[in-house]
Amino acid sequence: AALGAKGTTVLNEPGPSRDHTERMLSSMGVTVKSYEVEAHNTLRYMVELTPPNPLVLSPLNMSLPADPSAAAFLIVAALIVPGSTLTLKGVCLNPTRTGLLDALQAMEADITLSNQHDAGGDLVGDIKVNASELQGTEINGSLVVRMIDEFPVFAIAAAVAHGSTVVHDAKELRLKESDRIAMLTAELRILGVEIEEHSDGFTILGGNLQGGIVESHGDHRLAMSLAVAGLAAESPVTVQHAECTSESFPAFAALLQKLGASITTER
Repeated sequence: AALGAKGTTVLNEPGPSRDHTERMLSSMGVTVKSYEVEAHNTLRYMVELTPPNPLVLSPLNMSLPADPSAAAFLIVAALIVPGSTLTLKGVCLNPTRTGLLDALQAMEADITLSNQHDAGGDLVGDIKVNASELQGTEINGSLVVRMIDEFPVFAIAAAVAHGSTVVHDAKELRLKESDRIAMLTAELRILGVEIEEHSDGFTILGGNLQGGIVESHGDHRLAMSLAVAGLAAESPVTVQHAECTSESFPAFAALLQKLGASITTER
């Protein structure tokens, strides 16, 4: 709508959000400005968009980068399966989407970024992951927003890490496809994980994952995260109603099989 308006349009947001669209429009000739303002003791995030006059956008010649939220499952899988090395090519490294990488590196994960370049205003690059002895950490504040969709699989990393991992300020997880705080707590306990539920997060004491039969609750990210847990569990993990993974990652099971995982699907 801002592109069709005369003059400048200002978006008033409660906080920074994913800015793929703003970056792409800036590359196409739209003037985009982002800044913070404080009003009534509340910090707001402002985005100004001014289309060119006349309205002629510059075309882009680019390849769409790989989805970092989908890559998250493969990254954690490589970290927790001993002896694994995995390189993911051409993944979007937009700073609003790399919170999981920062969190895992805080856990001493062996993750290296390379071949970084611009694609339509977004940073894109390769991610190399080596299996690592992870350490517990604390996650809160602004980092939560940058990894909000990756918490289910982050919890799997925390479940095999040494020590405790504490997550706060993540109450939004209760409003996703499922109440991800409650569902993670219930399903990870089935797999032998010591996890305590908080109103805005959870605490996990890392250890060994056990096998078991767990439920996806129709949540695609929960289903894939529990499947990743099965790769490091001491006995098989069965994820019920896992067909929901097709919502965001139809090739998930096939890709893990290609990487050497033993996965069978039942209908």
